[in-house]
Amino acid sequence: MSAPSAPPAQPAARAAGTAPSARQIARVRRRRALAGYWREYRKDRGGMIGLVILLALIVVALAAPLLASSSGLNAAFATYPANAGPGLHYPLGTDADGRSVLTVLIWGSRISLLIGFTATFLSIVIGGVIGIVAGHFGKVIDNLLMRVTDWFLVVPFLPLAIVLAKTLGPSLGVIIFVIGVTSWPGTARIIRAQALAVETRPYLERSRALGAGHWHLMSKHVLPNVMPLLLANTILTVAGVILAETTLSFLGLGDPLRPSWGEMLNEAFFTGGGAAGNQLWLLAPGVAIIVVVLAFTMCGHALETVLDPKLRER
Repeated sequence: MSAPSAPPAQPAARAAGTAPSARQIARVRRRRALAGYWREYRKDRGGMIGLVILLALIVVALAAPLLASSSGLNAAFATYPANAGPGLHYPLGTDADGRSVLTVLIWGSRISLLIGFTATFLSIVIGGVIGIVAGHFGKVIDNLLMRVTDWFLVVPFLPLAIVLAKTLGPSLGVIIFVIGVTSWPGTARIIRAQALAVETRPYLERSRALGAGHWHLMSKHVLPNVMPLLLANTILTVAGVILAETTLSFLGLGDPLRPSWGEMLNEAFFTGGGAAGNQLWLLAPGVAIIVVVLAFTMCGHALETVLDPKLRER
């Protein structure tokens, strides 16, 4: 007598083997949501103009070694006349050390954008964590964190930043740290308000009833709901951070060994570059700062409109 054959696979088992997992479903939903956001963003002309400008500036910053030799930053190797107007080899003229203003401007974009992105990341992390924690726990923790936030909001940014920069010394890391730890209160306030609104939704009560802990609630429920607002606020914060770096560098608190647009303004102003015959030395970094801040602002407002249904309806 032959052995009994194996039973055929059950349809339910086959279906279970081919059914997508919860993680795969979440990925598909995220891709669809991002595609929808991109379709809405493309309808905003100002946002697209700002995005093109930003991408062009980022490409220039990344391709700086290809566009201009780093040896042009060293005054010891400068062969051009000082404070000269535009010429064939120096389209924007030269500075007081005989360096091409265009070369310094291209390499300065690296430092200005680097400070803008890194200091903004630090500011957003601090403000986002404080806002989410305050909105989630409430009561004593909320009051304590908001009093600290109010203190940072009341103290003027510039004097506090100057004191910190003078105490810690001029360097790239110090500038990033000073701007990051002094520009987070606005983000914390915005995220806290959104977190308080999220905390009242029924699915959080259901998660608590099922035994979800604080970390699960904040990371899986509160954070995803405040992320669009956090992203839009990040883009707008970069513009303010670049202006803050420009201000500190113009006051002589930047890193003198690393060229940035603020450092260029400082050198051009205090060495009389504009009056010495090359006004472009003073105008070029100023125009670059205005353009990049305007581009970030345009992108931020467009992204805010896309992510906020109320603004989109208006």
